[in-house]
Amino acid sequence: MTRILLAVLLLANMVTAIGVVHARHQHRQLFVELTRLERARDELNIDFGRLQLEQATWAESNRIDQVARQRLGMKFPETADIVVIRP
Repeated sequence: MTRILLAVLLLANMVTAIGVVHARHQHRQLFVELTRLERARDELNIDFGRLQLEQATWAESNRIDQVARQRLGMKFPETADIVVIRP
Protein backbone atom coordinates (compact mmCIF):
# COMPACT_ATOMS: atom_id res chain seq x y z
CA MET A 1 0.00 0.00 0.00
CA THR A 2 2.80 2.44 0.82
CA ARG A 3 4.45 1.69 -2.49
CA ILE A 4 1.28 2.60 -4.35
CA LEU A 5 0.94 5.81 -2.34
CA LEU A 6 4.61 6.61 -2.99
CA ALA A 7 4.14 5.94 -6.72
CA VAL A 8 1.04 8.16 -6.83
CA LEU A 9 2.82 10.96 -4.99
CA LEU A 10 5.87 10.63 -7.26
CA LEU A 11 3.63 10.74 -10.34
CA ALA A 12 1.76 13.76 -8.98
CA ASN A 13 5.08 15.46 -8.28
CA MET A 14 6.29 14.77 -11.84
CA VAL A 15 3.05 16.05 -13.37
CA THR A 16 3.23 19.21 -11.25
CA ALA A 17 6.87 19.78 -12.24
CA ILE A 18 6.04 19.36 -15.91
CA GLY A 19 3.13 21.79 -15.46
CA VAL A 20 5.44 24.36 -13.86
CA VAL A 21 7.98 24.00 -16.66
CA HIS A 22 5.23 24.38 -19.26
CA ALA A 23 3.80 27.46 -17.51
CA ARG A 24 7.24 29.11 -17.31
CA HIS A 25 7.92 28.36 -20.96
CA GLN A 26 4.57 29.83 -21.96
CA HIS A 27 5.28 32.89 -19.78
CA ARG A 28 8.61 33.43 -21.52
CA GLN A 29 7.03 33.13 -24.96
CA LEU A 30 4.29 35.59 -24.05
CA PHE A 31 6.83 38.01 -22.58
CA VAL A 32 8.89 37.90 -25.79
CA GLU A 33 5.71 38.54 -27.81
CA LEU A 34 4.77 41.44 -25.51
CA THR A 35 8.22 42.97 -25.93
CA ARG A 36 7.99 42.64 -29.71
CA LEU A 37 4.54 44.23 -29.76
CA GLU A 38 5.65 47.10 -27.51
CA ARG A 39 8.59 47.76 -29.83
CA ALA A 40 6.25 47.77 -32.84
CA ARG A 41 3.89 50.13 -30.97
CA ASP A 42 6.76 52.50 -30.21
CA GLU A 43 7.87 52.49 -33.86
CA LEU A 44 4.30 53.22 -34.97
CA ASN A 45 4.06 56.09 -32.49
CA ILE A 46 7.28 57.54 -33.89
CA ASP A 47 5.95 57.22 -37.45
CA PHE A 48 2.65 58.80 -36.40
CA GLY A 49 4.44 61.77 -34.86
CA ARG A 50 6.55 62.18 -37.98
CA LEU A 51 3.42 62.09 -40.17
CA GLN A 52 1.68 64.66 -37.97
CA LEU A 53 4.67 66.96 -38.32
CA GLU A 54 4.70 66.45 -42.08
CA GLN A 55 0.96 67.14 -42.28
CA ALA A 56 1.37 70.33 -40.27
CA THR A 57 4.18 71.43 -42.58
CA TRP A 58 2.13 70.79 -45.74
CA ALA A 59 -0.95 72.48 -44.29
CA GLU A 60 0.69 75.81 -43.36
CA SER A 61 -1.25 78.69 -44.86
CA ASN A 62 1.77 80.34 -46.51
CA ARG A 63 2.69 76.98 -48.11
CA ILE A 64 -0.83 76.61 -49.47
CA ASP A 65 -0.73 80.23 -50.71
CA GLN A 66 2.62 79.58 -52.42
CA VAL A 67 1.36 76.43 -54.16
CA ALA A 68 -1.87 78.16 -55.20
CA ARG A 69 0.09 81.04 -56.77
CA GLN A 70 2.81 78.97 -58.46
CA ARG A 71 1.10 75.78 -59.59
CA LEU A 72 -2.47 76.93 -60.05
CA GLY A 73 -1.85 80.52 -61.10
CA MET A 74 -4.24 81.83 -58.46
CA LYS A 75 -4.10 85.37 -57.10
CA PHE A 76 -6.11 87.67 -54.88
CA PRO A 77 -8.81 89.50 -56.87
CA GLU A 78 -8.42 93.18 -57.50
CA THR A 79 -10.77 95.56 -55.73
CA ALA A 80 -12.65 96.20 -58.95
CA ASP A 81 -13.24 92.47 -59.44
CA ILE A 82 -14.92 92.01 -56.04
CA VAL A 83 -18.72 91.96 -56.12
CA VAL A 84 -20.70 92.04 -52.88
CA ILE A 85 -24.12 90.44 -53.07
CA ARG A 86 -26.58 91.41 -50.36
CA PRO A 87 -29.80 89.55 -49.62
